[in-house]
Amino acid sequence: MKFISLKKIIISVAVLGVLGALVSFRGNFIPDLSFQKDNTTEDNNLGGLQESLHPLSIEYMRQQTYPGSDITIEQTLPSASNYNQYIASYKSDGLQIYVLLTVPQGTKPKNGWPVIIFNHGYIQPTEYRTTERYVAYVDAFARNGYIVFKSDYRGHGNSEGKAEGGYGSNAYTIDVLNALSSIKKYKDADPNRIGMWGHSMGGGITLRSMVISKDIKAGVIWAGVVGSYSDLLNNWRRKDLSRSEAGAPHWATGWRQRLIDQYGTPEKNQEFWNSISANSYVKDIFGPIQLHHAKDDSHVPFNFSEKLNKELQEVNKPVEFYPYEGNDHNLTNSFNIAMERSIEFFDRYVKGGDNE
Repeated sequence: MKFISLKKIIISVAVLGVLGALVSFRGNFIPDLSFQKDNTTEDNNLGGLQESLHPLSIEYMRQQTYPGSDITIEQTLPSASNYNQYIASYKSDGLQIYVLLTVPQGTKPKNGWPVIIFNHGYIQPTEYRTTERYVAYVDAFARNGYIVFKSDYRGHGNSEGKAEGGYGSNAYTIDVLNALSSIKKYKDADPNRIGMWGHSMGGGITLRSMVISKDIKAGVIWAGVVGSYSDLLNNWRRKDLSRSEAGAPHWATGWRQRLIDQYGTPEKNQEFWNSISANSYVKDIFGPIQLHHAKDDSHVPFNFSEKLNKELQEVNKPVEFYPYEGNDHNLTNSFNIAMERSIEFFDRYVKGGDNE
């Protein structure tokens, strides 16, 4: 009996000791569930949108701030017929981004000059120069009484940061939204009369910017990469990716497989792919859009603009669509008429009646 009693005592003491330790431990322990949460999210990511918003998603972009900065004049360039031009810079994500800035000569309107933010298409970042390419485009808008603000984007030319491409990263869209905030602060600009023009990749950036910001009064897109992400995956350079994108750096093309590996295909995870596609949010666009696209465009499918036109019409958004026969990606054979239409559109929706 003594042996049994002693055994019971030993067991009781041991149990009490363990319980005491647990109570003491619990009083000072805050469990870290982040690892468990991440695992749960990973396991379920083929079934829908992750619990935390992906940086590419439109909702995530809307929740961020884009303060921009004051604009610094870095170099004064030779003046044109009726406007001055400069190489300037502004801040985006703490990076110094260079920009081509044109400012009309003459008497400034009471509230400042109307503005066109100019989003260029894909150019090898190492070959990009602020004052090269798109010269005739910029000149046409500048001569017609607009401030033109053409961002290099990060990693291009002398701009700081790493070039990340326009589709697997929001970096360039962030740079453009910070450009928007920066030009609103500029002394000669009217912050309430800002339009946006984009070509090719820059057209996609324009569309994304317009579903994020309410400050863009109108947008004009030439040969834009404006398909949904499902279209970008399945209907753009899909069959001949290696040849058609030969020479493009891996970061410019590798985003496709990276996102598929992480989230599955659009067929398996439609919610995710819709969440990062501006096309899913066209009902929220805050200004009219004008689309231009050559039917024989060999770089970006004509169908992208055709579908966007239909999507905008379906949600009763004002849109104009101009298809062009016998033209290339740059609308070379119809440049003059396309530019006339673009300027008239901006005059109507951005410049308005304040032409003092």
